[in-house]
Amino acid sequence: MPKFLLCMHGSALGILWLVMACFPASEAQGNPPVNLKNNSSSIVTPLRNRRMPNSDYPVTLRDMTSDDYHGTTIEDPYRWLEDTYSDATAEWVKSQNDVTYDFLEDIPTRGPIVDRLTTLWNYERFGRPFQRGDYYFYSHNNGLQNQSVLYVTKSLEQEARVLLNPNEWSDEGTEALSSYSPSPNGKLMAYSVSSAGSDWREWHVLNVDTGEKLEDHLQWSKFSSASWAHDNSGFYYSRYDAPEEGEEFSGTNYFQKLYFHTIGTAQSEDRLIYQREDEKEWGFGGYVTEDGQYLIISVWKGSDRKNQLFYKDLHDPQAEVVELITGFDADYDFIGNDGNQFWLLTDLDAPQKRVIQINLEEPQRAHWQTLIAESEHRIEGISNTGGHFIIQYLQDAQNRVYVFSEEGQQVREVELPGVGSTGGFGGRRDASETFFSFTNYVTPSRIYRYNIQTGEATLYKQPDVQFDPEQYETKQVFVSSKDGTAVPMFVTCKKGLKLNGKNPTILYGYGGFDISLTPGFSVSNLVWLEMGGVYAVANLRGGGEYGLRWHEAGMRDNKQNVFDDFISCAEWLIDEDYTNTPNLAIRGGSNGGLLVGACMTQRPELFGAAIPAVGVMDMLRYHKFTIGWAWVGEYGSSDDEHQFQTLLKYSPLHNLTPGTQYPATMVTTADHDDRVVPGHSFKFAAQLQHCHRGTPPVLIRIEESAGHGAGTPTSKRIEAAADVFAFLTKVLKNKHWTIGE
Repeated sequence: MPKFLLCMHGSALGILWLVMACFPASEAQGNPPVNLKNNSSSIVTPLRNRRMPNSDYPVTLRDMTSDDYHGTTIEDPYRWLEDTYSDATAEWVKSQNDVTYDFLEDIPTRGPIVDRLTTLWNYERFGRPFQRGDYYFYSHNNGLQNQSVLYVTKSLEQEARVLLNPNEWSDEGTEALSSYSPSPNGKLMAYSVSSAGSDWREWHVLNVDTGEKLEDHLQWSKFSSASWAHDNSGFYYSRYDAPEEGEEFSGTNYFQKLYFHTIGTAQSEDRLIYQREDEKEWGFGGYVTEDGQYLIISVWKGSDRKNQLFYKDLHDPQAEVVELITGFDADYDFIGNDGNQFWLLTDLDAPQKRVIQINLEEPQRAHWQTLIAESEHRIEGISNTGGHFIIQYLQDAQNRVYVFSEEGQQVREVELPGVGSTGGFGGRRDASETFFSFTNYVTPSRIYRYNIQTGEATLYKQPDVQFDPEQYETKQVFVSSKDGTAVPMFVTCKKGLKLNGKNPTILYGYGGFDISLTPGFSVSNLVWLEMGGVYAVANLRGGGEYGLRWHEAGMRDNKQNVFDDFISCAEWLIDEDYTNTPNLAIRGGSNGGLLVGACMTQRPELFGAAIPAVGVMDMLRYHKFTIGWAWVGEYGSSDDEHQFQTLLKYSPLHNLTPGTQYPATMVTTADHDDRVVPGHSFKFAAQLQHCHRGTPPVLIRIEESAGHGAGTPTSKRIEAAADVFAFLTKVLKNKHWTIGE
């Protein structure tokens, strides 16, 4: 099951991404219900001279929409805000943004924060190189480019040439290079483009030798890579049927199909490889084995890390698709093969995962062999590179890496430069070298060149960021949750920080979809640390830090564990005198936005500020939009009576209580988010404004021409980060901020 399907927050994880009238308790409880179908008045009515000076405060009209869930009536007065592109919603978005940006622009610290972010962000960043045919490919950003540029060279010791420069595709950097796949001989490249942050991808083909863009143009692809035929004649990819007009960014995505595109032909001529008209929720990922003999088809269904594995013999034109593994009983990741011997990574009977071998001549489960047994630590990643398996383990949310032979014998441990996170180690089976990256909270991502035979690692690229990492330290602590479970948390701050109970602190979390939060560098977080802030990351249940059981302990009926873990981490930070409630902000995006929304409604008195980004806020209707149905395995569905009761207990939208003072809040979302549609945040912000009583501001910031986070241009990332930090300097009680020191 592809990770990009998940309701996820970006990685390492920094998606940075609204105004509410702060009514006194004596104010009326909002406008009477209005039926929008029979109402021609403005949807947004400004109220002036409330608690936030120099602003107009929109009051969002409420209609009488309601639903019956298993005999329980649930009102949904802001249902009309689900229509992202209606005139009424557009008017509401403009009014909210006007108030939000007026508020933010009046904050004195915002300008200096923008300047400092811009200065620190302006450093060279390199992607990990990889080789196809005679060419090496890698990405590079000179510092403030909105999008990284793809380069190609025949030798890493020679000057490279630009192959693709997405910065030339749009003036504001909103066209992004999403993925690229060179052909086996390296002479052609399939690449996909995302517009305004949407999950939809358009595929094109490039002649690597000449840089010429070919006429091939494929549309309506989503959640798909490109895998080339061994003869370089074309590639396999997945797509959906074209959506109905007006439903491009909100309609549900069902019936994915796997196709083969022959270079030089129209998309209408693409050959259908596999579909299931009887299984609308099945999706297909196609991968051609390195020897060109087999097409591996990973069949996913929803967000559960459980898939099926099929294959097709490409050497036999008459071969049918063979269903090798069926039943969706475990996670099966294809690693590689030696002829008809398949190597897979699986959590079948191994919650921390193991490597197995399947002989296609005896494919029955009784004949499966374990090559590398499960250990006490989770296998987070594996590659079959240079005639070896290179395995990245996760030990207490930190990486350790080992090299094994193809017979399953441990060869050596890869020496890492410190405690942190690794990535990479990819390459072909006949490669002699590979590249990997290393990072942590105060170390920008370094790239190392690794000799697979000797085990020697040499530094290839090291960013030069204008700060001194020796001034900062990261500690890992273990917090006892409500039920006694030990929850890891990383706490980063300046060395010698006084534990006076008053330090401004951001607590970040995710807690879902088997995704692990490991140490990673972020320029924006560095600015927060420079300002005297504490940055804490909680490794909550629901994530993947400790394998399958850790994930299952935070999903469906167990979801409350995630919120309890996060709340316990917040209380620990207060009890240990790092901070106090007036100086504690909680933050998270996507599933982490749900986390923040649930915690601020369950314990509004515990936090000084809340920053929920692109969050899943309506847990009763999330499965009715785009790919939301795929998360039912993680959350459950309101269509089921028992699951409805569970979801209703924590759904952020439905647990906002009129007359409650909530922490200062800035909800953030984007108008082209077609993964967690912006209606979630729109409705939550409107209801928050309706219920909130008190002086803290509650705002919604709606980014234009942006999506769920991937591909966001640098300029927008800097602006978004500056707005978040400026907001916190305004609403938290700490008044001694040092910016740029």
